[in-house]
Amino acid sequence: MKLPADFYLREDPCIISKELLGKTLFSRVDDQLCCGIIVETEAYMGPVDRGSHAWNLKRTPRNEIMYSTGGVVYMYICYGIHDMLNVVTGPAETPHAVLIRAVEPVSGIEIMRERRGVINNDFRLCQGPGALAKAFGLQKIHNGLSLQHDTIWIEEGAEVEESRIVTASRVGLNIEEPYKSIPWRYYIKGNKFVSKPRT
Repeated sequence: MKLPADFYLREDPCIISKELLGKTLFSRVDDQLCCGIIVETEAYMGPVDRGSHAWNLKRTPRNEIMYSTGGVVYMYICYGIHDMLNVVTGPAETPHAVLIRAVEPVSGIEIMRERRGVINNDFRLCQGPGALAKAFGLQKIHNGLSLQHDTIWIEEGAEVEESRIVTASRVGLNIEEPYKSIPWRYYIKGNKFVSKPRT
């Protein structure tokens, strides 16, 4: 069963980011179904977060979807190469988001291998947000889709105990403190599909 719409409407993206761990991400692209367990996320706190595209209420054609009511997909291209899957959270005009950083593949693995060109190391298939989006067939054209849609959605999964959740700084942000090292990255302890670094 898909997560209900109100799951995404809460105002704290850190809570949502942690609670997405263990949930199951699905995509149906080109009539090919893939799914996997979310094992790593990052929270972005809208206007107060230097790491967010919506810092200081910045509003551009690229990030406009972040101002939508939570529960839609925010896709953007990083470094002109990598598509990135984000979940918009919070009420309308509150531009919070959660980046899905890594997934443990469950089904559609052959499809993921073909999309990624990785045939000898399944740990790499969805290890990092760019790899994940490519494996799941997700691109910028999917920007704005509802997570109640049948192209991208998230379902319930096994509950992850608090003791198994690692809190760490986010990855790859060249910004000033405290937001460079603020602990808004969450992952499942000991999971081999988590992206690097694992500190």
